Amino acid sequence: MSNFFGLLTPGKDQVPLKSIEVQLEVKDHVATVVSTLNYENKEDKPLEAVFVFPLPGDAAVCHFSAQIGQTHIVAEVKERRQALEEYDDALSSGQQAFLLEESDQSPDIFSLSVGSLPPGESASIRLEYVTELAVQADDGLRFCLPAVLNPRYQPQGSEGPSVQVTSVPASLVPYSLSFSARVSSPRPISKVESNCSLEPLQYLNTDQTQATVKLAAGHKFDRDVALLIYYKDAHQPTAVVEAGQASAKPGTLMGDPVVMVSLYPEFPESVTSKLTSCGEFVFLLDRSGSMDLPMYCESNQSRIASARDTLLLLLKSLPMGCYFNIYSFGDSYEHVFPKSVKYGQKNLKRALKKVEEMSADLGGTEILESLQHIYRQPCIPRSPRQLFIFTDGEVCNIKTILDEVKENSEFHRCFTFGIGEGASSELIYGMAREGGGHAQFIVENERMQPKVMQSLRFALQPLVADISLSWDLPEGLSATVLSPPLKALFQGQRSVIHAQLTGEGSEATDACLTVSFTAAGHPCQNQLRFTLLPAEDTASDASADQKGDVPLTCFTIHRLAARSLIRSMDRELLEEREAEGIKKVVEMSVQSGVSSIFTAFLVVNKSNGKPVQGPAIYMENPTCMPVLRGGLLDLMFDDSWGERNIFRRIWSSVRKRTSASKHGKSLKKKLFPGRSEPRTPARDSLLELVSLQDACGCWRLDPSLAAALGKNTEELKTTKPALAKKKVWATILALIWLHAFQVEAKNEWELLALKAVLRLKAKKAVCIRDCVEAGNVLLGCNVQTEALGL
Repeated sequence: MSNFFGLLTPGKDQVPLKSIEVQLEVKDHVATVVSTLNYENKEDKPLEAVFVFPLPGDAAVCHFSAQIGQTHIVAEVKERRQALEEYDDALSSGQQAFLLEESDQSPDIFSLSVGSLPPGESASIRLEYVTELAVQADDGLRFCLPAVLNPRYQPQGSEGPSVQVTSVPASLVPYSLSFSARVSSPRPISKVESNCSLEPLQYLNTDQTQATVKLAAGHKFDRDVALLIYYKDAHQPTAVVEAGQASAKPGTLMGDPVVMVSLYPEFPESVTSKLTSCGEFVFLLDRSGSMDLPMYCESNQSRIASARDTLLLLLKSLPMGCYFNIYSFGDSYEHVFPKSVKYGQKNLKRALKKVEEMSADLGGTEILESLQHIYRQPCIPRSPRQLFIFTDGEVCNIKTILDEVKENSEFHRCFTFGIGEGASSELIYGMAREGGGHAQFIVENERMQPKVMQSLRFALQPLVADISLSWDLPEGLSATVLSPPLKALFQGQRSVIHAQLTGEGSEATDACLTVSFTAAGHPCQNQLRFTLLPAEDTASDASADQKGDVPLTCFTIHRLAARSLIRSMDRELLEEREAEGIKKVVEMSVQSGVSSIFTAFLVVNKSNGKPVQGPAIYMENPTCMPVLRGGLLDLMFDDSWGERNIFRRIWSSVRKRTSASKHGKSLKKKLFPGRSEPRTPARDSLLELVSLQDACGCWRLDPSLAAALGKNTEELKTTKPALAKKKVWATILALIWLHAFQVEAKNEWELLALKAVLRLKAKKAVCIRDCVEAGNVLLGCNVQTEALGL
């Protein structure tokens, strides 16, 4: 196996990627990203390079162009097979060509082929995409510019693309990165945070609705660049109308106006006043070798250890009366109980013991078999199944997995958690989308617990059914929904709808959307009134810039809508291969300029050039240089070019040959050479206290509790009010400690504290105020009885 990384020339020198420039424009919840990759061929012969990289699973790639010397060429979207043939023909005739295509197995992976770059020539490749930003547990909008594509595990006997690209130390990154962002919103921008050093936020107006920010000088692109954007009054439903393209035919997607509706569903108080205690909670934990990697570069805690801590918090927060079980998977799968069991102290204690023993020792990432086993288990009457999946998402058979979740979507809700950099967005978002649940990503130094607890709150909300949309529009105007049908609604969680507005209405500009649904059997309605007047910056065709590129702000809502519709059709047509349907997708892709698995972007520079000296192949290389969460695959000139589809070529070349059980440790050595195994950090004080709570919600008065509170057993016993029971006193002490010393982590312990309060009320505990007074004195606090919910 080669010890070289990056793109290799015939002399085994590194490929000449010189720099990357990234511009980000965020308008409310929509991000437009422009990435410019600058290449230079320092060889004495023509060079072909291939760059494989992932993008967000819902991203709409809508522009691709090349600047070669003084020549600027904008790519055309063409039917995929035609584009591949024209690319090969161009290279064989000595022309320069650039090809951008999407994987049909994992639509979040793209490849960029840079063909026949002449000696001494420079080329700049510009790629533009739009995407919607996910809302985090703390209401921040998260944008991520990834720096690593993790190896995707290939199950035995399966076929599909497998790209092995891993991180390298920052000192070895041979190119520079510049990154700047401009943010605008109808609401003031509170702050912008990042895991990387930023220059100070610069507001562009007095009401602070526009701002710019840049990476600080000297940034090394050795990790994901994550931005968290916070708006004031973020939970406001909105509807934005974007005018159609003047040059497009009326009645087509690009020719008609499109509206993007952001909903924040509100449930009646009769529904939200009590969380459901009926349910079956199934937890599925990835124990493949890669879960032994650190959470991030400087972390002393592995992914599997963080997942164990999170499972502890989840299990302690479950309501009495529910059912639960825990599965784990790798090459095979295991379960704690043969079938889901009633939640209680005995079963909880057994489950926690098993969780403590779990390590990343089950080999590869064979998630499909464990899912199929779970789905074969009979559902428990009046106990809706809630499935929580924890994985670093390094799999190749994504489509098969999503099909399995979709087939069983009627019988469960699926909540997913992508752990660490490189988790497949298509897998994590896709399982949640098909399973009517919610997806979260945990990267860098983010804590897993608050995100998981937000999803548990969603899971405890009543099941929403019978979702329907009703549009009240001026006469002559109709709405066609382009988004997939809404499968789930959660209180306070953003849901997005795209719709095409067709026809000629009156001069009236007022419209209304009514969302009807049932929650816990209660009929509910949410209404949003909005104006049909297009937003100012989308009301007409924008002019091209000096290079002929499509500007950042042009028809982003149309392209997101097109991507949503194309993706839903792509998934169905991959199975059926129905010619008329594929033709429709190709036409929509070409018209909107948005990529699909049946099309590709093609640039051909038809000036004379020297033909490529022989075909190229891909060399196996597990340490490929990361770029935009991707890497450059090694190229050498050889006679075995073979199959034209790049993902098939990659598949046959870089198929994982190492034993899956060795994956985690071998990868860890490559990522962190010379580094010792992460030590197991001491459990933090919050988790220590949580671990002592019984399933019913109470704590016991014992030495372990005393130690967790920083006291000794004698102090706890002597300060206990005489008439108070030991469990009541212990539980109130724990509640006081949480409210006094763990305020910032309240969203992590709020549910288990509520369970404790409900238990005390159910048992009609006496001496509550005496216990609170004595507890405040003992712990040096001043927490009021009312603040505890008592």
